[in-house]
Amino acid sequence: MKKCVFAGTFDPFTAGHLSTADKCLALFDEVVIAVAENKNKTCMFSAKERAEMISAVFQDNPRVKVIIWTGVIVDLLKAENTPFYVRGVRNTVDFEYENADYFASKKLSDKLITLYVPAEQELLHVSSTLVKNSILFQKPYEALVPKAVYEYIQKRGELCLKNK
Repeated sequence: MKKCVFAGTFDPFTAGHLSTADKCLALFDEVVIAVAENKNKTCMFSAKERAEMISAVFQDNPRVKVIIWTGVIVDLLKAENTPFYVRGVRNTVDFEYENADYFASKKLSDKLITLYVPAEQELLHVSSTLVKNSILFQKPYEALVPKAVYEYIQKRGELCLKNK
C-alpha cells in the first residue's frame, strides 16, 4: 500500500488544499493530512478545530487520515512509514520556499521523496490568508473553501456570537 503525507498549517483548509489532497488520492492508497501545530504561528483556528474541519471534508473517505502533528517532517514520515511528502505550490515563491525546505529535510533523511503538486489555474489566488482576511472583514469566502469547512466556520461564528 502506498501512502503519502500532506502536511500544513491549513488555517483554514482551502479549495486549493482540497485540490491537492484529491490529486494525492489519485496517486496513493492512503493520504495522511497532518495539521501542523506550530507554536511560532498565530492561527485563527486551533489545531483541533483545523483537524475537525478537514475531517468533516473527508468524513466519507476512509483513505484519508487526519492527524495533528508537531515536529520535523522526516520524523512524521518515519512514523507513518512512507517516504512520500506532498507539497502544493501556487507560484514561484511557494516553489522556492518548498525547495529550500526540501533540501534542509533531505539532509535529515535521504529517504525523503517530495512531490510538488501545482495548483490549478483557477485556484492560484486562493490562500488561507485570503480566507482569514475575508472572514475578518466579513467578505464572501464560500468559493475559497470546501463546503464542510464553510459550514464549520459559519457554525463556529454563530457559537462565538452566542457566547458573548
